[in-house]
Amino acid sequence: MSYLAQFKCLTQILNSNLKLQGNIVDIQNKRIYKGEIFVENGKIKSIIEKNHNVNHYILPGFVDAHIHIESSMLVPSEFARLAVTHGTVATVSDPHEIANVLGVKGVEFMIENGKQTPFKFNFGAPSCVPATAFESAGAVINSDDIKKLLENPDIKYLAEMMNYPGVLFDDEEVMKKIAWAKHYNKPVDGHAPGLRGSEVTKYINAGISTDHECFTYEEGLEKLQKGMKVLIREGSAAKNFDALIDLLPEHFENMMFCSDDKHPDDLIINHINQLCARAVTKGIDVFKILQVACINPVKHYNLDVGLLQEGDYADCIIIEDLQDFKTLQTYINGKLVFNNGESLIQPVPFKILNNFNCNKKKASDFRFESSVKQIRIIEALEGQLVTNELIEDALIENENIISNIEKDILKMSVVNRYKNQNPAIAFIKNFGLKEGAIASSVGHDSHNIIAVGVSDEAICKAVNLIIENKGGICVITNSEEVIVPLPVAGIMSDKAGKAIGKQYAKLDKIAKQIGSKLNAPYMTLSFMALLVIPSLKLSDKGLFNGTDFKFTSLEYD
Repeated sequence: MSYLAQFKCLTQILNSNLKLQGNIVDIQNKRIYKGEIFVENGKIKSIIEKNHNVNHYILPGFVDAHIHIESSMLVPSEFARLAVTHGTVATVSDPHEIANVLGVKGVEFMIENGKQTPFKFNFGAPSCVPATAFESAGAVINSDDIKKLLENPDIKYLAEMMNYPGVLFDDEEVMKKIAWAKHYNKPVDGHAPGLRGSEVTKYINAGISTDHECFTYEEGLEKLQKGMKVLIREGSAAKNFDALIDLLPEHFENMMFCSDDKHPDDLIINHINQLCARAVTKGIDVFKILQVACINPVKHYNLDVGLLQEGDYADCIIIEDLQDFKTLQTYINGKLVFNNGESLIQPVPFKILNNFNCNKKKASDFRFESSVKQIRIIEALEGQLVTNELIEDALIENENIISNIEKDILKMSVVNRYKNQNPAIAFIKNFGLKEGAIASSVGHDSHNIIAVGVSDEAICKAVNLIIENKGGICVITNSEEVIVPLPVAGIMSDKAGKAIGKQYAKLDKIAKQIGSKLNAPYMTLSFMALLVIPSLKLSDKGLFNGTDFKFTSLEYD
């Protein structure tokens, strides 16, 4: 029987009511049975067991337990149009990125834009704006702002507490933010890569309940054993699924799936459904997998998302099988939002907000004059946000340290986009470019301009292309200049998700054609200014040692 023929058996809409037939996956009671679900006014009125000839499966929708919507380069309404095609009905979303650009006004933009769709965005109050005192952001959110945000019922939690040194040293402002979350009985998300032993114990005891930054099995196990919930992250750049998935069979009650950051070309292809499919191939019990993907985020964050029980919102999906998890239909509050390959969520008009106030640069601004013999190098690692620190010989030309293409040691720069300031300079390994440069105004966490290239001139061209467009991602080659403009806060597009996904894929392809061997060069680049992740990173103020949490010198004596 064709899908369209089965669809007639699968759904009947009578006035405002809905009937769904299929193999009902009752995750919480660990059983699958043939049955019918009756929906009235957006909620499940009844579920009955009944034989029929429909072979598809009905289960609760997927929830991404931690994601920055902004990293998809799409506004929430456009993100929703793509996410529902993969059976995602809700996200736990940290608007930290736009908050670093526009402050509370940016958070409010995300909430209001998301409300224009049936998709269930659950935003948090960004706890670290700016993320550190060692970089220039476009805004500040203090503990008084956090209190006001947490008073809002649309804010579900205190978003990732990246300032773990502030927690460990009882920083007054940090502890006030956590105290307000406790006051309003809202969870506190963590961010503590590599934190172990007595330090992670203190971090957890401060009231922090989750971590999505574990990158080894041992780290994840320790945090689980100490009462923290661990998220298995698989994004466009940071990929920890393989390291952590073996924890799931025993600890499925305290784990969740998340993307953290997912670029638009990847979102077109898959989402949480892919993690379920990969977990099945590991031989893990499907009920445990689906509890991680569908149930745990709803219960931990107290979300208004249905779990396929009588009285719940009808937030459910119809999938082809329990191996590939190909989504055929997605329902949110009983409304069909994805059907047979077509997203039914409509585009939403909105006013563009931005904060971009720097002038164009000259190639000479990217010189680093020195006669030093050796320099500190950032080593970018495939699939990781952490970096290594290397010591390498400097290549000097006319008293200027330049890129060493043969050794794949390229000059990198971070340029303050909120005011005119001299560019900060560092060198990085593993980008592999043989010509030109790439640049982006998506630069976690403050979203200054970040660029890497083979020459000062190429870097300057790339940076200026971003400045001219007041935000975007671009590539400069010997023969062309290509940019995807990101006019919304300099980090998101005002265009349709599929169009941006295709444009981004083109840029990614060009970057690889000019030498990059990284799986996601732009996503990797965006994290090279993320100071709260060790070991060596670059802010607009200089080279930073994330292990010691202090500035360090590019020059190595």
